[in-house]
Amino acid sequence: MKLDPFYLIVDSAQWIERLVPLGVKLVQLRIKDRNEEDIRHQIRVARTVCSAHACQLIVNDYWQLAIEEACDFIHLGQEDLAEADLAAIRAAGLKLGVSTHDEAELAKALAAEPDYVALGPIYPTILKKMKWAPQGLERLSWWRERVHPLPLVAIGGLNTERIEGVFAHGADSAAVVTDITLNADPEGRTREWIRKTEAWR
Repeated sequence: MKLDPFYLIVDSAQWIERLVPLGVKLVQLRIKDRNEEDIRHQIRVARTVCSAHACQLIVNDYWQLAIEEACDFIHLGQEDLAEADLAAIRAAGLKLGVSTHDEAELAKALAAEPDYVALGPIYPTILKKMKWAPQGLERLSWWRERVHPLPLVAIGGLNTERIEGVFAHGADSAAVVTDITLNADPEGRTREWIRKTEAWR
């Protein structure tokens, strides 16, 4: 499986409506602290937009809703992975991405037979408080050897100036949140990401 090198992560369908039409081909909808009805609605809106623009939608955490809403890709953190019904996920035909931060988590992720593995944070991140120190590029290279031939996603503190480094050290896709969503010009920054990742498509 091949992932687009530009992996956008946003927390609402509104962001997807705003940015996917610019040419985004891989986006994760990562919603926290909303009720089920709202999450289901946002998944439906996101699916409609992504389908219209040939963009791969990945739903974070809510694997039951992803199955019910006929999505085809989910991403699970380690806690969600431990609680998820992997047999049901596979039976529904969903592809699976898993977050990892250390070797123990990597072992658990690989045991789940995912479709990609994510490593982070590569650089310091302001998105959320992390108990892990920045992984750095050398660790990314080591993860590349461990997860081969699965696609490897780099996440955490990435911006357009750091793209080349993560790809040079084995990442197949660079995930980004705040460099776009906190930017004064999210649309312009999205176009810049698309342009600067073109070489890896």
